[in-house]
Amino acid sequence: MRTLTISTPGRTRPRRLRRTQALRDLVAETRITPAQFIVPRFVLPADKGDEPIPSLPGLSQLGIENLLEAVEDELKLGIRSVLLFGHPEEGAKKTPDGALAWDPNGAVQQATARLKAAFGDDLIVMTDVCLCAYTDHGHCGLIEHGRVANDVSLEPLVRTALSHAEAGADVVAPSDMMDGRIGAIRDGLDAQGFTDTILLAYAVKYASGYYGPFRDAADSAPAEGDRQSYQMDARNGLEALREAELDELEGADMLMVKPALAYLDVIQAVRNSTTLPLSAYNVSGEYAAVKAAAANGWLDEAQVVRENLHAIRRAGADQIITYHAADAIRGGWL
Repeated sequence: MRTLTISTPGRTRPRRLRRTQALRDLVAETRITPAQFIVPRFVLPADKGDEPIPSLPGLSQLGIENLLEAVEDELKLGIRSVLLFGHPEEGAKKTPDGALAWDPNGAVQQATARLKAAFGDDLIVMTDVCLCAYTDHGHCGLIEHGRVANDVSLEPLVRTALSHAEAGADVVAPSDMMDGRIGAIRDGLDAQGFTDTILLAYAVKYASGYYGPFRDAADSAPAEGDRQSYQMDARNGLEALREAELDELEGADMLMVKPALAYLDVIQAVRNSTTLPLSAYNVSGEYAAVKAAAANGWLDEAQVVRENLHAIRRAGADQIITYHAADAIRGGWL
């Protein structure tokens, strides 16, 4: 009878470092801390309110008092950044120029002032600068001759950013994707003495099918047409590097890639092309897809969220904008 000879692996055995959880934690290459999370919040123009968002399970549009409570709870978890999206006051009429976006009594402006008064420098208040939730046509810029016009859209964007800075925002984040808006907003802020206000550019924002739940929550879907003439084409990667470089040259302090999971290669490419802090937005559709699958028992929510967030971080994002943040920390998912 022949003797069966089984060759064994050499002296190097990677599995040695995977044997226990403590060992795996010791040698983990990618780590996420609560301070790296930015939590998006939808603010109602009211003191109190909690209106669940059906397409974003577990999330609500919040009145300002409710927002303060939610942010206080997140601060206890170590989450120190919030990104605000607003709504016009109920019954207020949206206009072609989106003038309600820079109303000093608007939801974002009031929430910003209240948050900074309550939490000071313990909390970083970021504000989305865009017109889409306030224009009657739902686009991110002004309409001329049936098209979204670039240059005339810059002034209302600057005015909106200034109104947020005046309310006390630490960071203003233009999401409109108009060419030249970073330079225009930087100049506008500096001219009014807001030289310390940080500018986070949605530098690389794709025209994506992953935004559906967000548009429900923010009431910001276009009445006609789409945003492909100003948001990026999903087929392009080199263009992302041009967009990021332009925003950096125009004065951006931080850059963002949005969405995250379908564009991990883009996150990595932008990370390798700049030394600025880089954020990635784990957007509403990405969140809702996980929630729906988990609710049906088709996947383990904790494990999938952990994989997704670590993938975004591993690709090169320094900060992660995500709706999963509090659940991930409370559940020990990371």
